[in-house]
Amino acid sequence: MIIDFHTHVAPPEIRERPLWRGKCPMTIENVLDAQQEAGIDRTVISYPYHELREMDVAEQLAAIRRHNRYLALLQDRHPTIYALACASPYGGDAFLKEFERAVREDGCKGAMIMSSLPGHYPDDDDAFAFFALASELDVPVFVHPPHVGFGEERMRDYRLASSIGRPMDGALAIARLIVRGMFEKLPTLKLVGSHLGGGICEMIGRMDYAYNLQEEAYFLGPYEPMLIRHPPSHYLKMMYLESTCYHVPAARCALETVGPDHFIFGTDAPPLRVLKRAGVAVIRDLRLPPAEEQKVFSGNAARLLKV
Repeated sequence: MIIDFHTHVAPPEIRERPLWRGKCPMTIENVLDAQQEAGIDRTVISYPYHELREMDVAEQLAAIRRHNRYLALLQDRHPTIYALACASPYGGDAFLKEFERAVREDGCKGAMIMSSLPGHYPDDDDAFAFFALASELDVPVFVHPPHVGFGEERMRDYRLASSIGRPMDGALAIARLIVRGMFEKLPTLKLVGSHLGGGICEMIGRMDYAYNLQEEAYFLGPYEPMLIRHPPSHYLKMMYLESTCYHVPAARCALETVGPDHFIFGTDAPPLRVLKRAGVAVIRDLRLPPAEEQKVFSGNAARLLKV
């Protein structure tokens, strides 16, 4: 059994935009075809609603509601499809109620959020209620980078915004959730970092020494207020990391950091269907013991999704 945790289906109104019209592969038909081609049994569909950054709060809520009903309809129609609701942690009670409705009424298996919106990061105080609700509902929250992240004024060329900027936005969001004590407050939170957590596993040692050395590392600046009781790596191991990376050594680093019980297979394809088989090959090339490989390919996702 193979479950792909990371596949996108865009809402119809987005697919009608000139950028995508006629060539956008983010349709359920492409998902099902790619699934069959790559030998994948089940697919989790979601969409990081990048266009929310262009909308006011009322428009954001309306778009999220439409899209959640659309994804739920696809889940109902196709037995191999599971849906993650689109959510924004920052909009207040109306957004929380929509998240809860999508899970309780429509049967969505969790939520996807972006690692930032303009002026907002998931560790903001006004986002806490969202994560508390996710813990109460006992569903996973999948953190995905936006299409524009921090520092992208230096990444306009060579597609660096996609290859470097977006993963780093995800890593920053995860780092702040850790040091701001989200897992201290909500130890049962099921948080999944896309794209190996944006490379945070390569930086977690630096986060640990910044925490452990305290005033000895005076040149790094203050470490106050102290909101965690353990080194950051302790909390990273409480998370789940998704395997999209296209580079076996990077996948191995993330797997060894969080362990095989917290590593989840995904491909981020569609939008680029050609990457579906490459994503499967990355896991095969890790040459894991069969029991561990099965956890990565489906067991961990099935546990999170309760399927």
